[in-house]
Amino acid sequence: MNKPFSVPLFLMLASIVLATTTLLAQSPKREFRGTWVHTVGNSQYKTMTPNQMRDHYVSLLDSFERAGINAVIYQIRPQADAFYMNSIEPWSRFITGTQGVAPNPVWDPLQFMIDRCHDRGMELHAWLNPYRVTSNASEQLHPEHLYFKRPDLFLKYGTQLYFDPGEPDSRSHTLSVIADIVSRYDVDAIHLDDYFYPYRIGNTEFPDDVSFNKYRALQGFGKDERDDWRRNNVNILVKQISDTIKAIKPWVKFGISPFGVWRNVSKDPLGSESKAGQTNYDDLFADIRLWVQEGWIDYNAPQLYWEIGHSAANYTPLIKWWSENNFGVQLYIGQDISRTLMVDGKSGKMESQLYPKMRMAREDPNVHGNIWWSGYNLSQNLSGMIDSLANNYQKYPALIPVYTLINTTPPQAPIDLKVTTSGDQSFLTWIEPQALTEMNRAVRYCVYRFMGSEQFDLENVSNIVKIVGKNEYLLPKLEENQEYVYVVTALDRMWNESVPSNMFIFK
Repeated sequence: MNKPFSVPLFLMLASIVLATTTLLAQSPKREFRGTWVHTVGNSQYKTMTPNQMRDHYVSLLDSFERAGINAVIYQIRPQADAFYMNSIEPWSRFITGTQGVAPNPVWDPLQFMIDRCHDRGMELHAWLNPYRVTSNASEQLHPEHLYFKRPDLFLKYGTQLYFDPGEPDSRSHTLSVIADIVSRYDVDAIHLDDYFYPYRIGNTEFPDDVSFNKYRALQGFGKDERDDWRRNNVNILVKQISDTIKAIKPWVKFGISPFGVWRNVSKDPLGSESKAGQTNYDDLFADIRLWVQEGWIDYNAPQLYWEIGHSAANYTPLIKWWSENNFGVQLYIGQDISRTLMVDGKSGKMESQLYPKMRMAREDPNVHGNIWWSGYNLSQNLSGMIDSLANNYQKYPALIPVYTLINTTPPQAPIDLKVTTSGDQSFLTWIEPQALTEMNRAVRYCVYRFMGSEQFDLENVSNIVKIVGKNEYLLPKLEENQEYVYVVTALDRMWNESVPSNMFIFK
């Protein structure tokens, strides 16, 4: 009997190292690298003082920076409440334990996160849930909550309370919340996740008979077209959010992170090769494919949390489907850290699928980056995730891809690059370039460093040392006879990059 062919262990290890090295060598200069920081259900904050909570957020951002993250998606409205100062909705119960009770002393978590992210050259995306009001029947709403003023806008489904998406005033309230945030805060984007109409509870139908009978005919829908009517309600909301944001600040992006399956191919030939029990289109009434086609959103971040080879929702055909249904907007892949790094292998041992998932994302020209779930798992270095990103996949800083459908005009270059000293520290400084419009104002800078004899190559990612949010960079100590050449480029709100500044030789 012939012996089965086997690959020597050293060759197997060499092939893995070569594959990983190749992926690193192809590390793109532009890639969205986000992470979600959720607040819903987070009980740790109510035990923290404001100083402890701020220290906690700084620690999170330190870990994100080490991992190469360039955008933080921060949940500021988990349940029709707020992680920021406002006069429309109450303080979130997840800050102090009681809805409507402000932190003491009062501080603004959203503004804090904006400032700290921008200082690090990161984007801050304000993440809101449009309809959810409570998570269970025991939660108490603040006496000034809208529920007590307009109970007609709310419905109970299961043990939870929701805005009725069929009521126009529900949409108007959400729009007022978003308009307030965009007007008062320097957020980089407004972000919605996968919760539109709630996920179905068995065979229990969402109880929207009143609004359906009240509005369906006015909107042109028959008695047997409730699903289409529901989808239309969500379509109206998404389009109105987009219009509201752009009317206030055209540079603020609008992104949505839908459930990972639009529709199964068994229901629709345009759907994906999947067998999901619930889908965006049929159960959440979220026609994400339409929103992308119409350009109502600036980025799409489907939650592909499943494993490669999953029986009902296989990662491989799903990422291909989303790529083929991209329609020109930016596409980021929602990645579940634990379900990527700890997959039940055929050998009975846990295996990592990080390399093949990263390879698929990076080899597809329609995929522009990843968002990691969750930021807490990332910060804890779950299964060495920070190490994998920091030492390999996100070793070098990356610029976010340009939002070409919004604006492609680059800013002017920084000027007067020089070194200033403070004590024993040296700082590379420059003057912010003038801008004709807010859209093209320099809000971040990319610092490049070269050895004196190196080729002046701005496309080589290894030459990028840092992306910063202010016009200075702390220079590292030099060894004896060491010499570096620095240049800096300006990045505007759409991540258009200027031509480089003057060179400065640091020696």
